[in-house]
Amino acid sequence: MTEMEINNNVDEIMTKANTLIEALPYIRRFNGATIIVKYGGSAMLDDQLKMNVIKDVALLKLVGMRPIIVHGGGKEISKWVKLSGKEPEFYNGLRVTDKDTMNVAEMVLNKVNKELVGLMQKMGVNAVGLCGKDGNMIRVNKKMPDGKDIGFVGEVSTVNTDLLNTLMDNDFIPVIAPIGLDDEFNAYNINADDAACGVAKAMDAEKLVFLTDIEGVFIDPTNKKTLISEMDIKSAKEFIENGVVGGGMLPKLNNCIDAIEQGVSRVHILDGRVAHCLLLEFFTEKGIGTAILKEPLF
Repeated sequence: MTEMEINNNVDEIMTKANTLIEALPYIRRFNGATIIVKYGGSAMLDDQLKMNVIKDVALLKLVGMRPIIVHGGGKEISKWVKLSGKEPEFYNGLRVTDKDTMNVAEMVLNKVNKELVGLMQKMGVNAVGLCGKDGNMIRVNKKMPDGKDIGFVGEVSTVNTDLLNTLMDNDFIPVIAPIGLDDEFNAYNINADDAACGVAKAMDAEKLVFLTDIEGVFIDPTNKKTLISEMDIKSAKEFIENGVVGGGMLPKLNNCIDAIEQGVSRVHILDGRVAHCLLLEFFTEKGIGTAILKEPLF
């Protein structure tokens, strides 16, 4: 081995050591903290990205955090709705869900749920797949956007945390599909962002993370250099009022604000297409997405 190769190896080792040292205060700070990861977007469709997310969550667990995964499955549901002979229909970004579509959604979400559980087990951590029906966990009211009846689409009313706490106290990672029950015990499809927000509030989570297909919140959405690493809810509300954000980011940012006002300490919007985005956001000083905090930064 040449002197240059030896020096390169030493530099590589020191880089790894410095990375671990940089992570240490964050590992110490969030030891024992409840972390809700809303898993969706392209990170669910690409096998390599999927494994990266699962590895990240497994590592969070192994360093002492208490993660919960809440997952979606929208694109897969749409595929199976089409295969059943129906055309997927949406209103204000919400899936119009008749009885047949609800049956398809339950089937698909259960399949996705158990695949994620299997991957967690492969990483050496115990996981349990659930939906809001289990343990009477998530109760819903019928969601009526603009007064329109869009079928079996639920708005989270209450979250019973007994089952979640029992599982986590016994070293399991809960993996939750966004299905809830109304007062008549009918099954309802829930927007996964809404479900994650409801679980985070009920669990008094330290962090709620949305894995998305966008890098975060920008001062100027057309300029990628204007990514905001941290912002408080006052600034987030101003962004909404001034029309800076729109489209799919608008309901996400509203969910972030609502979660923080209901007791969640921090909400993160991350690009799930970036390998190991959770570790980069949680364990490095700069992070890669947008963290939304309760209090002003200065």
